[in-house]
Amino acid sequence: MRLPVPAALAALALGIPVLFVPVLAARPAAAARAAIFLELSPSTVPAGDEVGFRASCDDNLKAATVTSGLFGSVTVAPRYGFLTATARVPNTTRPGDYRVDLTCPDGATATATLHVVAKVQPARGPATGGGGTAPGRNAPVLIGSGLTIVVAALGLGVVALRRRRLG
Repeated sequence: MRLPVPAALAALALGIPVLFVPVLAARPAAAARAAIFLELSPSTVPAGDEVGFRASCDDNLKAATVTSGLFGSVTVAPRYGFLTATARVPNTTRPGDYRVDLTCPDGATATATLHVVAKVQPARGPATGGGGTAPGRNAPVLIGSGLTIVVAALGLGVVALRRRRLG
């Protein structure tokens, strides 16, 4: 069965807008939700370190508030088009995940999670160095054998040059 051309064009003209109407209707809601956010930098910190906040509200010209059970309330101020601030995680904080909330001046909110890990101090530095500081006393042997190789190479070079001149 063959559709006449006007009927096919009418079906196409009515079908295309129906396909894109849900996409166009959903786009402003997603854009509005994406405009309000809170980023933590870094999102995983050891206790006692600082964490940076980068946030955005509908109006980034007014300060907003970031709150958490770790450090209380911090005011994020406008800077370079975003709302920014820093806070220090207390040394006594136990490892775990902590909720951090952003409250915008208009009442909009956003949430992020801060991961606090245990602060580990190394007992000593890595065993590196100039060879003489490495465990064991192999430095004199290594230096002596290296000098022997250099002297032997120079001696062979002199013998090779004398053979060319004499021969």
